[in-house]
Amino acid sequence: MIVLKFGGTSVGSAARMRAVAELIQAPAEPRIVVLSAMAGTTNALVDIARLLYEGELTAASARIEILRQQYHMVARELLTEAAVPEALRLLDESFKTLFNLTRTPLSAAGERVILAQGELLSTLLFHRYLTAMLGREAVLLPALEFMRLDADDEPDAAFIREQLGAQLARHAGQQLFITQGYICRNAQGQVDNLKRGGSDYSASLIGAAVRAQEIQIWTDIDGLHNNDPRVVEGTYPIRELSFDEAAELAYFGAKILHPSSVLPAREHGIPVRLLNTLQPQAPGTLISARTGHDAIKAVAAKDGLTALKVKSSRMLLAHGFLRALFEVFERHRTSIDMITTSEVAVSLTIDDATHLPAILDELRRIGEVEVDEQQTIICLVGNLIQNTHGAARQVFDALQDIPLRMISYGGSPNNISLLIHTADKTRALHALNEGLFRRAAATL
Repeated sequence: MIVLKFGGTSVGSAARMRAVAELIQAPAEPRIVVLSAMAGTTNALVDIARLLYEGELTAASARIEILRQQYHMVARELLTEAAVPEALRLLDESFKTLFNLTRTPLSAAGERVILAQGELLSTLLFHRYLTAMLGREAVLLPALEFMRLDADDEPDAAFIREQLGAQLARHAGQQLFITQGYICRNAQGQVDNLKRGGSDYSASLIGAAVRAQEIQIWTDIDGLHNNDPRVVEGTYPIRELSFDEAAELAYFGAKILHPSSVLPAREHGIPVRLLNTLQPQAPGTLISARTGHDAIKAVAAKDGLTALKVKSSRMLLAHGFLRALFEVFERHRTSIDMITTSEVAVSLTIDDATHLPAILDELRRIGEVEVDEQQTIICLVGNLIQNTHGAARQVFDALQDIPLRMISYGGSPNNISLLIHTADKTRALHALNEGLFRRAAATL
């Protein structure tokens, strides 16, 4: 079994859906195809929910109708005249759900139902194209029947494995299955989701559940790049990464991959391949248990960080200080990205400032607190076993003109993390590209 996930741009039009159908044709082994919503749909649904929260019912209804007409247009372009009426009827069932939600005040549960429609619409159209136009046998598996979160809002792996297995058993002998990414149900049985970019996570969870041979993530870029191509020119795809290296890059800003998507695959040793629907022959990036010998393979940047420094004269030789500090963040369910310590102070970063005022109130009972906003973590990933490559010196030489707020090295054999002001991010990425990658290439 192979699991293939296609992102929003990959299914963003009738032409792109046809191209995806060609990529998955004549499988030599069973395949599960996981689809995102068509490009732009989730943003439109978010906008509809916002209008409903604001009480703009007429505007929300008008936006739903615009989206409905867009999907009718895609259906007519994708399907023959004979197949269009049934497709439009099925599409309008989703839009009826959206219109019904304009009649009452929108709840959080209602918002999640709205956001789920994108994947339901894309899979409906794609499945109709495969069966009605190409005459291919394909089973549409409703993700809402097997994808579930547990009471801690984490994927319920045992439930997914059991329910998905039961679904597949009902269709023994079938080679091709289509399902939705991103959407699921929560522990209460309500429609929920795996957050933005969650279709990657869906694919990895499905791959782990069926013990797939490989998980393929198809996007519009040919793999993970060594630097941010939106900021730096001349970047190149990395051909091979370990699970840990890929997880670090995804968490610290590599947009091509959902931060959690590597974890289920790593647990079961399932290779993940990142491929490009626009250049299907490109080798992309292979993520597996193997790692290469390159000291630094790639750089990623994560914006939107807040840095906190907690200083206490009582910390000197005092046990219990760090426990008290961490318990503050645990109580407010706020994750820490990066941390450094000294004898009298701790500096750390968070990427979610929702509970920052309450956190600061508690921290000020422990010691003096300094707050720096608009911070960026620069993450350098590779085979960074200490005292082997002199990688740290190369990094600091490249960044000699960039003020560094924090440095984290040694916590992982795959990561050096640096905190800088966001205003210095572009300059830092260019400096690292010049100092680490271009000079290294020039010596080859």
